[in-house]
Amino acid sequence: MKIVIANTSHFKYAQIICDTIGESAKVRGTGIAKRTPEYIQKKLENGNAVIALDGDKFAGFCYIEVWGHEKFVANSGLIVHPDYRNQGLAKKIKKAVFNLSKEKFPDAKIFGITTGLAVMKINYELGYKPVTFSELTDDPEFWKGCQTCKNFDILTRTERKMCLCTGMLHDPKVAPKEQKIQEPEKVNSKAFQRLKKIKEQLFLKKKQK
Repeated sequence: MKIVIANTSHFKYAQIICDTIGESAKVRGTGIAKRTPEYIQKKLENGNAVIALDGDKFAGFCYIEVWGHEKFVANSGLIVHPDYRNQGLAKKIKKAVFNLSKEKFPDAKIFGITTGLAVMKINYELGYKPVTFSELTDDPEFWKGCQTCKNFDILTRTERKMCLCTGMLHDPKVAPKEQKIQEPEKVNSKAFQRLKKIKEQLFLKKKQK
């Protein structure tokens, strides 16, 4: 298994990346913003993505988005092909794209929004902290990307203040640039689960009224 910085030679995987993201959203029943093969190819061309390959077979992927004149970057679209799940691959991909982000954009705040408990745990271990949406980028183009998510109406009615996703942020000013990834802190999974359930009860009940 190899995890490498993606480039134009990986264009042939753009469609399967999009298909895997879409299928994962259906199975999990959670909101994942859809992306087109053309959008993915731009990330590959710019060297703003990492891809995991088992020989020539696609195994996983994650890409970088840049916002607010490089003040913020997001690690988005983390996906592992079903054949390679439950092997710790998602964590390895996330670490690789996190390190790539720090190398290419050393002064940027790295953030993400997710409903996935597994991704929250990985982010926390990398040094991300849960934050309110007001601490994330205010670039309208980022939030426009949420339009294809099934929970977009929640984001709209809260005036972009909150959603079922949890915002998480890594600030290089808080964690020095030279700091390497340390042994992961013990993650309180129950706390993340409670947060997710509270949000679901709050927003989904309102939607049903």
